[in-house]
Amino acid sequence: MTLFGKEEKKVEYLELVYDLIFVYIVGRNNALMHNFENGFTTLGSFSAYVFCTLAIIQIWMFSTFYINLYGRNSVRDYVFLFTNMYLLYHMSTGISTNWTENSYRFCIAWALILINIAVQHFIEARHHKAAPWELKQIYRRGGIILIEALLVVAITVFYAFTGISLTYIPVIFGIAATALSGRTNMLVPVDFGHLSERAMLYIVFTFGEMIIVISSYFDGKITPNSLYFSLMAFLIVVGLLLSYGVLYNRIIDRDKTTNGTLYMLIHVFLIFALNNISVALEFMRDEEVANFPKTLFLTGSFVLCFTFMFLLGFYAKKRCGFNRKFALVLTGMMISFAALMLIFRENMYVNIAISATYVFGVFAMLYYRGKRMEA
Repeated sequence: MTLFGKEEKKVEYLELVYDLIFVYIVGRNNALMHNFENGFTTLGSFSAYVFCTLAIIQIWMFSTFYINLYGRNSVRDYVFLFTNMYLLYHMSTGISTNWTENSYRFCIAWALILINIAVQHFIEARHHKAAPWELKQIYRRGGIILIEALLVVAITVFYAFTGISLTYIPVIFGIAATALSGRTNMLVPVDFGHLSERAMLYIVFTFGEMIIVISSYFDGKITPNSLYFSLMAFLIVVGLLLSYGVLYNRIIDRDKTTNGTLYMLIHVFLIFALNNISVALEFMRDEEVANFPKTLFLTGSFVLCFTFMFLLGFYAKKRCGFNRKFALVLTGMMISFAALMLIFRENMYVNIAISATYVFGVFAMLYYRGKRMEA
């Protein structure tokens, strides 16, 4: 199969290994959430967790775009990828509950990875001198990444002199600049089959991390209480996995012509939301975390997750698109779920059952819509 005269890309073995590194680091990043004060994570630790997680997933997005558009599975590509993998390990060691003491290592590795990806774009530009529109796109992408790298360097120096962390500035810049450049990138569409498969595989790896997290529900002596919570946690993971599987297999049009910008941004926040659910499920069994904040965090994580899942409807096949009625039903279910969770905020037995019921309710809606549209 070809796309605009090019052979359709296949996801290479090294790409899968590369994605696993990101899943490992995002999972390690959860350590930032285990710094409690007054029944929940401190504000500083929570902020560091949010922006460090988004920074890591953003690096994955930049790398994936480059491989999709310009990767040749060459020696040069391998050298750059292995260099990034090595630097990602340094980012991971910079993540700990003592964030203020280890942030330098995280930020220096972060800047070097961004510079590495930017340099890849500038080297690639020499192969596209005959296509001015594509050359302009390469310089634009590389320029955005390089500016973000310089911002990381700037906030690191600023932190050294003031002790004030501004980690959020490069992250917000990268997301905003990528979103704003989406329209101009339409001249060079991505290989959407390859891009959607890469995103799907990262989601699957994220579910793998979630499965590891809920393994703690099966530890210790078997009691009615442990059986109940382990079953509910397992059903939540299964329901989420099936919901995304229906979207990917039945609803998303993987032959769509697109620049892929919105699709990747949706997945950045979807992966972030799924990781939040993993943390929230850890909190569910932690008596050190107060009931109301853990319920609020779990509820917010589900709402964020399904909001971005529903946004994937922009990439649905024509016969499977989400119409107004379908969107209203899903929104009503989401509001009802949030209301019930807050009403029963002090009862974890009820909360986890409501969560499992909501997840399978959404899955049923997606499944029957995909099946009906195909029929």
